[in-house]
Amino acid sequence: MPMVPIPPIVAGDEIVNHGPKIFEDIQARPGEKALITMHTVPFEGSVGLINMLTATRLVRKGYDFTMLLYGPGVLMASNTRGFPKVGDEGFGGNLAYNRQLATIMKEGGKILACRFAMSALYGMREADLLPGVQAIHPLDVLDCSLLHQRAGALIISTWTV
Repeated sequence: MPMVPIPPIVAGDEIVNHGPKIFEDIQARPGEKALITMHTVPFEGSVGLINMLTATRLVRKGYDFTMLLYGPGVLMASNTRGFPKVGDEGFGGNLAYNRQLATIMKEGGKILACRFAMSALYGMREADLLPGVQAIHPLDVLDCSLLHQRAGALIISTWTV
């Protein structure tokens, strides 16, 4: 079988056109809100990390940002992750959720975690949450979304299992 002779791809090569950007760079207007809700299992797909990267961009664009973790999503805010010891990165990316949530909060975003999912489903205590993550009553899960809807917020809801 004949081969097509082309040079191999090496680090630093570009394989797609990175520009130009076709939409204007939107920034939040004063008072604009954004909410991302996540009911997703950490490390079972890319949605959790992608939503956190989107959240970081929303904060940097000036949105009053909230992330709501419920169901298995609360596990993303665990402060007890690591191997062989808590805080040790057991594999590359093992603490990516922790680092990205810390970045979001450091830059002004709010992270909420449902107490029902924490305790009834996963045996987590509030002390097991990353510093700065606020535990909320399970009835606040819906009201958080409704308040953001009333405010005309951008709402991104993610549900995976």
